[in-house]
Amino acid sequence: MKVDILIVNGFVVTMEGKGVGMIEDGAVAIKGNIIEAVGRTEELSRDYKAERIIDAKNKLVMPGLIDAHIHTGISIIRGVAQDMTNWMQKGIWPFMKHMTREDSVKGSMVNIMEGIRAGTTTFCDYDGYMTDIVHNYIKIGARARVAEMVNELPPEISDLEVGELYTFNPSIGQEKLARNLDLMDNYHGLEDGRITCILGPQGPDMMSLELLHEMKSLAEIYDSKLHMHVAQGDREIDQMVKRYGKRSVAFLEENGFLNERLIAVHLTEATDEETEIVAKSGANMIYCAGSIGIIDGLVPPMLTFLESGGTACLGSDQAPGNNCNNMMNEMKFAAILNKVKRANPAVFHATLALRSATIEAARVMGIDHEVGSLRAGKKADIILLNLQDPTFFPVLTSPIRNIIPNLVYSARGHEVETSIIDGKIVMEDRKITTIDENKAIEEAQQAAEGLAERAKDDILHAESDILTMMREGML
Repeated sequence: MKVDILIVNGFVVTMEGKGVGMIEDGAVAIKGNIIEAVGRTEELSRDYKAERIIDAKNKLVMPGLIDAHIHTGISIIRGVAQDMTNWMQKGIWPFMKHMTREDSVKGSMVNIMEGIRAGTTTFCDYDGYMTDIVHNYIKIGARARVAEMVNELPPEISDLEVGELYTFNPSIGQEKLARNLDLMDNYHGLEDGRITCILGPQGPDMMSLELLHEMKSLAEIYDSKLHMHVAQGDREIDQMVKRYGKRSVAFLEENGFLNERLIAVHLTEATDEETEIVAKSGANMIYCAGSIGIIDGLVPPMLTFLESGGTACLGSDQAPGNNCNNMMNEMKFAAILNKVKRANPAVFHATLALRSATIEAARVMGIDHEVGSLRAGKKADIILLNLQDPTFFPVLTSPIRNIIPNLVYSARGHEVETSIIDGKIVMEDRKITTIDENKAIEEAQQAAEGLAERAKDDILHAESDILTMMREGML
């Protein structure tokens, strides 16, 4: 049988079954944008002829990584809010007040490039002006499951003192909701299904109950997930108690949001009891290890969520908090931080970390019928990593196999040489083939400098920790 691409002689990790589904001398046949077959090299070389054969000797062949929660539009302010006690109001908001749609789009493209270079093939992007940002995914060739981040917060929210109750502007909420519906109506299913859309309420503390209920009803009409921050920090809990007299989980349970449509992001401030309630409701969870570790110095309760019967996965969150959007980083952080939290080196093992960035992420996002594992009939989203890089040394297969532990605890992302997304080679020999990378970085750098200049007065007024460190000669 004739196929377009035949990958042979690799260590193929299928992520099928309960583990990683390793085939040591494996092969993958691709026809169009679909995986035609997965098996041993001897069998597929006999049964298939290809337009192009990729020799994967000394390569790891695996499903592309899925970043289940990322805000690419704010990567343009990477590194402005680290090592701070209030990163959002004093670090982020002074910039956000001055950020334009063009700034978001230009920063987003560089962020997507960063992810692809580290093995991400599916980006679950959740940001403002997504009707503009989505065109980056169309152009670069990545898979995306996008949502407009809907809230009712006015631009002057950055002027509030820490702890003051947020003011809501219903017209802003309706404007952002309209953009989310524009996504759903005009972009869902584009590029042969490579672009899909869901609804994105930002959080129960950032919008009125009326708008939350409206989005809940729309989720039923559109049969959509609700991608939402839940118990993401002490700021949220403080706002919820002041406004409703209830913590986030109790509030969402009372109002009918805890069900299989909800994707609860972070749960940083959820108690064990609240975590169990969310898990047993059918809602899913996304854990962003690096971001929450840096922003809050905390480890969200993903293990408790899993132990309560829930389904959970990993995301990288946003560059101003995490500082990098690299799922290799997230796998390692998630494993190490949970070992420390539980004082048990056996918990959150390498296989769980890898599954949380592939097949479990696909399940959480509702796309496991298409991506997340290598199986005949699924979309051809595949990455090839160089096992001869020093980070994988030594490669052992007997009496034990060490490839997956080395992938999770040692690899840094630069080992990814080839990225195939929807059957097309988007990166080869570490060069993205679909865009001019240098031009994208240059344009984004110019936009970042312009944004910083426009925001200067607000940045200085915020008196952030990072500004104090600069004045003291520490940065």
